[in-house]
Amino acid sequence: MKIAKVINNNVISVFNEHNEELVIMGRGIAFQKRPGDAVDEDKIEKVFKLDNKDVSEKFKTLLYEVPMEYMEVSEEIINGAKTKLGKKLNESIYVSLTDHIHFAVERNQKGLDIKNALLWEIKRLYKDEFSVGKEALSIIESKLGVTLPEDEAGFIAMHIVNAELNEEMPNIVNITKVMQDILNIVKYHFKIAFDEESLNYYRFVTHLKFFAQRLLSETYMENKDDFLFEAVKNKHPEAYECTRKISDYINKQYNHELTDEEKLYLTIHIERVTNRK
Repeated sequence: MKIAKVINNNVISVFNEHNEELVIMGRGIAFQKRPGDAVDEDKIEKVFKLDNKDVSEKFKTLLYEVPMEYMEVSEEIINGAKTKLGKKLNESIYVSLTDHIHFAVERNQKGLDIKNALLWEIKRLYKDEFSVGKEALSIIESKLGVTLPEDEAGFIAMHIVNAELNEEMPNIVNITKVMQDILNIVKYHFKIAFDEESLNYYRFVTHLKFFAQRLLSETYMENKDDFLFEAVKNKHPEAYECTRKISDYINKQYNHELTDEEKLYLTIHIERVTNRK
């Protein structure tokens, strides 16, 4: 086996007998080596084969910039997530999660931790993925010596959810259609243009992505808090009227009657995204 490309002292790429590119990691595996040299197989620690060429190129680019330890931490988290959740994850997570952890540690060391505005929703809607995020913080602390805040467990959970969504629903067009149709209902009901740079718009779009995922996979939220739903419905009647229109659309297009819990979240997000005060 010969080296095709030297990425850094610890990472190389090779082509196997099927002409498939492999990324190989190992301490000092590329030290004083050049393309065409034989691979020192005793130094091989990790081997990655990413089928998606675009993801593979991004992965190699990332490894030019990020120390090997971050890739090892990310791989341990991803393997733990696969075992705990029993699901395949889109291989793009090797890029997105590694990059996120590297950036999060850099920010933390500069005292620039970011608050996760969706932490409450993530804890409630994606308990298993959030549990993976909490375990990830322990791995990061153990391997990198950095203690990240709970907000980062939420961000890591979001990466896991996105990887699940990409794997289980390759037809992203359907998810995008649901999201866009709901955004249009809100836009025309209130006769507004969204501030697409605002945090509330980001929250709403993120919620809609998760909502569309649940809708199209037929995993619906249960009714849990009737008192809170009635309180929000009475406090924000215009936002609730818009939610009712969305409910009619979902019922007509997808033959699904929204639960009060789903209406509650939609009403809260609609109130936030349309209230500029």
